[in-house]
Amino acid sequence: MNLKTNPGRCSAHPPLAARGFTLIELLVVVAIIAILAAMLLPALTKAKLKAQGVYCMNNNRNLAMAWRLYAEDNHDLLCYASDDPYNPDDKFLKQFSWTWTKMDFTDKLDNWDINYDIPQRVLWPYNKSFQIYRCPADHSYVVHNGVQMPRVRTYSMNLYLGGFDGAQNIPKNCHVYLKMSDLNDRTASPGPTQSFVFIDEREDMINWGNYGVDMLGYGLPNGAGQYQFSQDLPGFYHHRACGFSFADGHSEIHRWLDSRTMPPLDPQNADSTKFDPYKVPYDKDVAWLQERATRPK
Repeated sequence: MNLKTNPGRCSAHPPLAARGFTLIELLVVVAIIAILAAMLLPALTKAKLKAQGVYCMNNNRNLAMAWRLYAEDNHDLLCYASDDPYNPDDKFLKQFSWTWTKMDFTDKLDNWDINYDIPQRVLWPYNKSFQIYRCPADHSYVVHNGVQMPRVRTYSMNLYLGGFDGAQNIPKNCHVYLKMSDLNDRTASPGPTQSFVFIDEREDMINWGNYGVDMLGYGLPNGAGQYQFSQDLPGFYHHRACGFSFADGHSEIHRWLDSRTMPPLDPQNADSTKFDPYKVPYDKDVAWLQERATRPK
């Protein structure tokens, strides 16, 4: 027997139309995503800063090792922290300086051309890497032919290690160390483990190759009331912290305690005279730097 379907009847109900999200539901989902992103962002930022700090510590360590190797190859003599064009003998002496660059925000080659200075200087043979001269958290640049070019250097050298062309009378009344062995005398120096060599310097302060810690007030009764910075201020790129390397070859990130050590940056502008001097009585960060820079004569 043949069975025929009745075209006028249906054997099943038609499928229901797919149900979409209501506007309220979509807004709730978006709000939840925004809350989660807000919760994760600080953690991601912190992780990024930490990674940059590790990279910066590695740069400092590599620079310090190059500095040590140079001394070992040159009869214990240290390279100079800075040249001194005001010295009549500078044309000869400057060849022993670790850099000749004078950083600012102009279009001159010192600022942006990585081949202009660094490969010509005394530390280059011991670590032929441009990357170790610049902290990854330093975003300063100059404009060359309409193009933003990253500046070549973030780090400066402790002025008291080699001084200006080896001059031992600048700064006055403080030891300037010319040999690695000079640092072994703990009565006249902080010692190798406590003498900093390289430091992150903030972008609106960095200029010559040296960083001069103002020793005013060191070791004096009530001397902390005289603490000040003179032209040079440390960086704080790593979440209120700064990268350092030391004469024994180790490096570290040091966190600043006093907000006066970190006045707001003046991006893309350099004027060290505005902090000459910058008085910060009883600033514990100044005390920390003084302990690791030099000793009075």
